[in-house]
Amino acid sequence: MSQRMSAAIGCAATLAAIQLSAFAVTGTATVEPQLIDDSQLRAASVAIGGAAVLPTTRTVTHWWGATTNPHDGVTYGYNMVGANPNTCKLSDCDVTIEVDITPLIVNIDGLTFSGQDVLQATLDSPLFALNDYGSTAWATAGAANLPRGPGGVLSQNDSGNLLQLEDATMRAQFNLASPGSTYHLRLHPNLLPAVTINVPRNQGTLLVSGRGVVFADVDIGWWSAQINNLLTKADATHLPLFLTDNVLLFEGNNPGNCCVIGYHGTRAVGNGGGSANSNGNSVVQTFAWASWVQPGLYARPDGGTDWALQDIHAISHEISEWADDPFVNNTVEPWLTPTAPQYGCSGFLETGDPVVGIGFAIGTNKFQQGPNPNGTQSADGYYHPEDEVFLPWFMRTSPNHVSEPTQAVSANVGRYTLMGDRNPFAGFRQPATGCQ
Repeated sequence: MSQRMSAAIGCAATLAAIQLSAFAVTGTATVEPQLIDDSQLRAASVAIGGAAVLPTTRTVTHWWGATTNPHDGVTYGYNMVGANPNTCKLSDCDVTIEVDITPLIVNIDGLTFSGQDVLQATLDSPLFALNDYGSTAWATAGAANLPRGPGGVLSQNDSGNLLQLEDATMRAQFNLASPGSTYHLRLHPNLLPAVTINVPRNQGTLLVSGRGVVFADVDIGWWSAQINNLLTKADATHLPLFLTDNVLLFEGNNPGNCCVIGYHGTRAVGNGGGSANSNGNSVVQTFAWASWVQPGLYARPDGGTDWALQDIHAISHEISEWADDPFVNNTVEPWLTPTAPQYGCSGFLETGDPVVGIGFAIGTNKFQQGPNPNGTQSADGYYHPEDEVFLPWFMRTSPNHVSEPTQAVSANVGRYTLMGDRNPFAGFRQPATGCQ
């Protein structure tokens, strides 16, 4: 990632003023937002914490499985949210997780970025609303800059079913997508009071994208401490989801080292602290933070570069990763992919990381659908979930009889990501490749 921070070029204050009049950010900036070059807008996600998982009911409903990787001969165990798709029966396969949503109101350098402003649009999105995943109007095209391409058949076996996004994802991952399937992972939202966070001058700054979108850029260490403080009263059997609007994070004390758009994690609490030496029913709290991403922050105009990196893209990433790796300790043979070089050689089962920026269009989005602050147009009337990588990709399973078949007949049979054939990159038509 580039360490160069471009200086603002006179027009930044004007761009900020357009942003404030066109969208919901309020206040008057006390400092001039600095223009960030598009080369520095490399979206990333991180995982926070990690607890040894115990056979406890004092956390989210989850199951344990194991798969032998034929490439390295290692049997990898993993925990996932919901019911065990291999053993559950009838109504026991249908699990609902309570999601406690806390909007965060972030004040920084005279501006307010309120998670309350994007709350209704998030509730109306595929994360919680029902949609038909049989087809998609648009999907990421196979070019290095991730532009928009034609859509088509998505989850053919769930065509006509109305589902939430994570429900459709899990059903496809374990080949349980069909009209008669009783397998579900549903999310039920509960709205908690908003919390205000005031960012000190030395812990964050204002940046503006090339399309004129002003956003907050906050130090990840300081931000994580604020999130940790909010978890003290959380219900460990629920998923606390902290929602922001255009609040991104930087690492390494460098605002130009941007941007983390979300993370999920786990926090062990109570007797024994969730350690492997604890006896009894320990409490293990999972959680996620992610930001709504305004059209034009990443997404270039008219379906251009990073067209899908807007609205719920980051939130869908974190919820999917939480569902497949709730306790942040599902390790796999290390993988590397050219679609997400920012993660390097990773040994974690993080389903969103390999495909960050790759997505599809679904649902009807009526929020922030006007022009970008500089007059260009990135919004297209849809929501933009991220594609998600499935377990067999990480486990080098071939042929793949675990997941829903690809849209067209293929040698590997099952898809390795939710999008299947709609994902244009060859690395996701086959198992992961190794690295050291």
